[in-house]
Amino acid sequence: MAGNYYQPFSLRISEELHRKLKVVAEQHKRSENKEIEYILEEYVRRFESEYGVIPETDK
Repeated sequence: MAGNYYQPFSLRISEELHRKLKVVAEQHKRSENKEIEYILEEYVRRFESEYGVIPETDK
């Protein structure tokens, strides 16, 4: 992902998922935020490997 600016993003998840995410993040020695970022980056990489690169756009 390009740049160092992180767009604020609110996410609502169940308490159970949040609890489990916290365990996973601790296991990987990451913050919950960084764990979510890693998971999303992996998801996008897999998507792009199947469907092609998503072009970056200027806002």
